[in-house]
Amino acid sequence: MFPAVEYRRCEPARRGVSPDIEPVRREYQGDPVKFENVVTITRQPAEVFEYLARFENVPRWNYAISETRKLTRGPVGVGTRYRQTRTVPSPTTEEFEVVEIETDRRLVVVGDLASLHGRVTYELSGGDGMTKLANLMDLTAPPPLGLLAHLATRSIRSSVAANLSVLKDQLERSSR
Repeated sequence: MFPAVEYRRCEPARRGVSPDIEPVRREYQGDPVKFENVVTITRQPAEVFEYLARFENVPRWNYAISETRKLTRGPVGVGTRYRQTRTVPSPTTEEFEVVEIETDRRLVVVGDLASLHGRVTYELSGGDGMTKLANLMDLTAPPPLGLLAHLATRSIRSSVAANLSVLKDQLERSSR
Protein backbone atom coordinates (compact mmCIF):
# COMPACT_ATOMS: atom_id res chain seq x y z
CA MET A 1 0.00 0.00 0.00
CA PHE A 2 1.27 3.49 -0.81
CA PRO A 3 0.91 6.48 1.50
CA ALA A 4 -1.96 8.84 0.84
CA VAL A 5 -0.91 12.39 0.11
CA GLU A 6 -2.69 15.64 0.80
CA TYR A 7 -1.13 18.65 -0.89
CA ARG A 8 -0.73 22.01 0.75
CA ARG A 9 2.69 23.47 -0.23
CA CYS A 10 5.60 22.52 -2.54
CA GLU A 11 9.28 23.17 -2.15
CA PRO A 12 10.01 26.35 -4.16
CA ALA A 13 13.01 24.62 -5.76
CA ARG A 14 10.76 22.50 -8.01
CA ARG A 15 10.61 24.18 -11.40
CA GLY A 16 7.15 25.33 -12.47
CA VAL A 17 5.54 24.58 -9.10
CA SER A 18 3.80 27.25 -7.12
CA PRO A 19 5.74 27.92 -3.89
CA ASP A 20 2.53 27.81 -1.86
CA ILE A 21 1.74 24.12 -2.46
CA GLU A 22 3.52 21.41 -0.50
CA PRO A 23 2.74 17.72 0.07
CA VAL A 24 1.48 16.80 3.52
CA ARG A 25 1.45 13.02 4.01
CA ARG A 26 -1.35 11.16 5.71
CA GLU A 27 -1.65 7.40 5.98
CA TYR A 28 -4.83 5.49 5.24
CA GLN A 29 -5.04 2.08 6.79
CA GLY A 30 -6.96 -0.72 5.20
CA ASP A 31 -6.90 -2.76 2.05
CA PRO A 32 -6.71 -0.94 -1.24
CA VAL A 33 -9.52 -1.34 -3.76
CA LYS A 34 -8.03 -2.21 -7.15
CA PHE A 35 -9.59 -2.72 -10.55
CA GLU A 36 -8.90 -2.20 -14.24
CA ASN A 37 -11.01 -1.17 -17.23
CA VAL A 38 -9.82 -1.45 -20.83
CA VAL A 39 -11.24 0.28 -23.90
CA THR A 40 -10.11 0.30 -27.54
CA ILE A 41 -10.28 3.69 -29.25
CA THR A 42 -10.07 4.22 -32.99
CA ARG A 43 -7.40 6.93 -32.75
CA GLN A 44 -3.59 6.94 -32.66
CA PRO A 45 -2.04 6.55 -29.17
CA ALA A 46 -0.45 10.01 -29.47
CA GLU A 47 -3.88 11.62 -30.00
CA VAL A 48 -5.45 9.76 -27.08
CA PHE A 49 -2.50 10.59 -24.82
CA GLU A 50 -2.61 14.27 -25.76
CA TYR A 51 -6.29 14.46 -24.85
CA LEU A 52 -5.85 12.53 -21.58
CA ALA A 53 -2.81 14.56 -20.49
CA ARG A 54 -4.83 17.77 -20.84
CA PHE A 55 -6.70 17.17 -17.58
CA GLU A 56 -8.87 20.22 -18.17
CA ASN A 57 -10.74 17.84 -20.54
CA VAL A 58 -11.84 15.56 -17.67
CA PRO A 59 -15.23 17.28 -17.16
CA ARG A 60 -16.03 16.55 -20.83
CA TRP A 61 -15.92 12.78 -20.30
CA ASN A 62 -16.35 12.26 -16.53
CA TYR A 63 -19.91 13.10 -15.49
CA ALA A 64 -18.90 13.46 -11.81
CA ILE A 65 -16.42 16.32 -12.43
CA SER A 66 -17.59 19.86 -13.26
CA GLU A 67 -14.19 21.60 -13.44
CA THR A 68 -10.48 20.76 -13.50
CA ARG A 69 -7.86 23.52 -13.18
CA LYS A 70 -4.09 23.35 -13.49
CA LEU A 71 -2.34 24.79 -10.41
CA THR A 72 1.24 24.74 -11.65
CA ARG A 73 2.89 26.60 -14.52
CA GLY A 74 4.56 25.07 -17.55
CA PRO A 75 3.95 21.95 -19.58
CA VAL A 76 2.40 18.83 -18.07
CA GLY A 77 5.08 16.71 -16.42
CA VAL A 78 5.94 14.99 -13.14
CA GLY A 79 4.88 17.37 -10.37
CA THR A 80 2.11 19.10 -12.34
CA ARG A 81 -0.79 19.69 -9.96
CA TYR A 82 -4.53 20.08 -10.53
CA ARG A 83 -7.63 20.95 -8.52
CA GLN A 84 -11.01 19.67 -9.61
CA THR A 85 -14.58 20.12 -8.49
CA ARG A 86 -16.63 16.96 -8.05
CA THR A 87 -20.43 16.99 -8.05
CA VAL A 88 -21.04 13.24 -7.54
CA PRO A 89 -21.45 11.52 -5.06
CA SER A 90 -21.37 14.89 -3.23
CA PRO A 91 -19.90 18.31 -3.99
CA THR A 92 -16.22 18.47 -3.07
CA THR A 93 -12.90 19.87 -4.25
CA GLU A 94 -10.03 17.46 -4.89
CA GLU A 95 -6.37 17.79 -5.79
CA PHE A 96 -4.10 15.45 -7.70
CA GLU A 97 -0.57 15.40 -9.07
CA VAL A 98 1.10 13.81 -12.09
CA VAL A 99 3.66 11.37 -10.66
CA GLU A 100 4.65 9.51 -13.84
CA ILE A 101 4.53 10.42 -17.49
CA GLU A 102 5.83 8.57 -20.54
CA THR A 103 4.65 10.41 -23.63
CA ASP A 104 2.09 8.47 -25.69
CA ARG A 105 2.38 5.39 -23.41
CA ARG A 106 1.71 5.99 -19.71
CA LEU A 107 0.25 8.61 -17.40
CA VAL A 108 -0.09 8.24 -13.61
CA VAL A 109 -1.71 10.63 -11.16
CA VAL A 110 -2.08 10.43 -7.38
CA GLY A 111 -4.60 12.32 -5.30
CA ASP A 112 -8.00 12.45 -3.72
CA LEU A 113 -11.06 11.10 -5.52
CA ALA A 114 -14.28 11.75 -3.63
CA SER A 115 -13.72 10.25 -0.16
CA LEU A 116 -10.96 7.94 -1.43
CA HIS A 117 -7.28 8.44 -2.11
CA GLY A 118 -6.06 6.97 -5.33
CA ARG A 119 -3.37 6.19 -7.83
CA VAL A 120 -4.84 6.32 -11.33
CA THR A 121 -2.82 4.84 -14.18
CA TYR A 122 -3.53 5.16 -17.88
CA GLU A 123 -1.52 2.80 -20.11
CA LEU A 124 -1.75 3.16 -23.88
CA SER A 125 -0.64 0.73 -26.56
CA GLY A 126 -1.41 0.13 -30.20
CA GLY A 127 -0.90 1.74 -33.55
CA ASP A 128 -2.40 1.77 -37.05
CA GLY A 129 -5.15 4.09 -35.86
CA MET A 130 -6.11 1.99 -32.82
CA THR A 131 -5.30 2.55 -29.15
CA LYS A 132 -5.84 0.11 -26.31
CA LEU A 133 -6.32 2.23 -23.18
CA ALA A 134 -6.03 0.43 -19.85
CA ASN A 135 -7.15 2.39 -16.78
CA LEU A 136 -5.89 0.93 -13.51
CA MET A 137 -7.41 2.24 -10.29
CA ASP A 138 -5.74 1.71 -6.92
CA LEU A 139 -7.94 3.32 -4.28
CA THR A 140 -7.67 3.47 -0.50
CA ALA A 141 -10.32 4.64 1.93
CA PRO A 142 -9.81 6.12 5.39
CA PRO A 143 -10.52 3.53 8.13
CA PRO A 144 -14.21 4.25 8.72
CA LEU A 145 -14.95 3.92 4.99
CA GLY A 146 -12.77 0.89 4.17
CA LEU A 147 -15.51 -1.75 4.17
CA LEU A 148 -17.94 0.56 2.40
CA ALA A 149 -15.35 1.21 -0.35
CA HIS A 150 -14.97 -2.54 -0.91
CA LEU A 151 -18.73 -2.96 -1.11
CA ALA A 152 -18.97 -0.10 -3.62
CA THR A 153 -16.16 -1.40 -5.86
CA ARG A 154 -18.50 -2.82 -8.51
CA SER A 155 -20.41 0.47 -8.73
CA ILE A 156 -17.19 2.54 -8.87
CA ARG A 157 -15.72 0.29 -11.55
CA SER A 158 -18.92 0.53 -13.58
CA SER A 159 -18.92 4.34 -13.32
CA VAL A 160 -15.29 4.50 -14.45
CA ALA A 161 -16.09 2.18 -17.38
CA ALA A 162 -19.00 4.45 -18.38
CA ASN A 163 -16.68 7.47 -18.29
CA LEU A 164 -14.14 5.68 -20.49
CA SER A 165 -16.92 4.87 -22.94
CA VAL A 166 -17.76 8.59 -23.17
CA LEU A 167 -14.05 9.36 -23.67
CA LYS A 168 -13.92 6.79 -26.49
CA ASP A 169 -17.03 8.23 -28.16
CA GLN A 170 -15.71 11.80 -27.96
CA LEU A 171 -12.31 10.93 -29.40
CA GLU A 172 -13.74 8.80 -32.19
CA ARG A 173 -16.36 11.42 -33.09
CA SER A 174 -13.73 14.16 -33.28
CA SER A 175 -11.69 12.13 -35.81
CA ARG A 176 -14.50 12.14 -38.38
